[in-house]
Amino acid sequence: MIDVYEAKRRIAPYIRRTPLIESQWLSDVVRARVCLKAESMQRANTFKARGAFNAVLARLERGGHREPAYRFVTASAGNHGRALAEAAAIFGVPLVVFTPADAPRAKLDAIRRHGAELRADAPDYDEAERRAKAFARETGAAFISPYSDADVIAGAATVAIDIFEDAPDVTTFVVPVGGGGLVSGVARVVHAIDPSRRVIGVEVEASHPFHTSLAAGRLVEIVAGPTLADGLGGNPDPDTITWPFIQQFVDRIALVGEADLAHAVVGLVEHEHLVAEGAGAAAVAALAAGRVDASGGRVAAIITGANIDRERLAALLASAPEQ
Repeated sequence: MIDVYEAKRRIAPYIRRTPLIESQWLSDVVRARVCLKAESMQRANTFKARGAFNAVLARLERGGHREPAYRFVTASAGNHGRALAEAAAIFGVPLVVFTPADAPRAKLDAIRRHGAELRADAPDYDEAERRAKAFARETGAAFISPYSDADVIAGAATVAIDIFEDAPDVTTFVVPVGGGGLVSGVARVVHAIDPSRRVIGVEVEASHPFHTSLAAGRLVEIVAGPTLADGLGGNPDPDTITWPFIQQFVDRIALVGEADLAHAVVGLVEHEHLVAEGAGAAAVAALAAGRVDASGGRVAAIITGANIDRERLAALLASAPEQ
């Protein structure tokens, strides 16, 4: 917990205190009081800013210098790369970002805009991560994982502190799960403050390595399919530090389908006037689709990002029936 409070202090000048918004729509659906932590309104429009700024600042503090030649490298489905590129630009640190070739343009354009060197030619996230790690070995650059990194997890975990400060009576936290950095951090904080509170992770049916691994009792590799939640696709590093946290502190992982994600993205626009990308809406999708039993308590669902391409959002809105 000390590292989380230290991260909160460290990143406070650089990130936004995002709102915790009561949702009458979801409260009526699940018959519980539901609030939405709108990290879609965070800097870089993603919760990833928390971990990115903490990782850069912590490394600069430990390094004791801010030499321009000090180089970072990362792999990203888009949001971590965007957030890290902004942090690196502010502190004048060169950065190389490896992404899948089909990462959303909104994310790739932002990475370029912040001046990072973008290598967006991997066939999928797993290959982007392999290439980033190879680059780190060959050049001596410091690899900053978007999830398997203590500073990234500590930064992400600060969102749970914010929620407790704004709504200390929350009994269930619903958290999208990609590589597991956010849910690991949130679960560590929740367990430390009150182990009776629940943390429910949400993966997608097209890509659910942790759901599969929990059933198997060990981390297993899955074949990931395409999904609207591009930020949640792919396998975690086989040596990820998030796996033990998920095993120990996450109560369960729910699954949502592509129709659930589309419904949630549209529902957030229509009912809450909030924009979310597919991955960002996963927690909302789980609640709206009845994949989480939260009746009678107070629920906090984290909307993790809003970096959806305009064309994709327009297509979802145009094809959806009225909710």
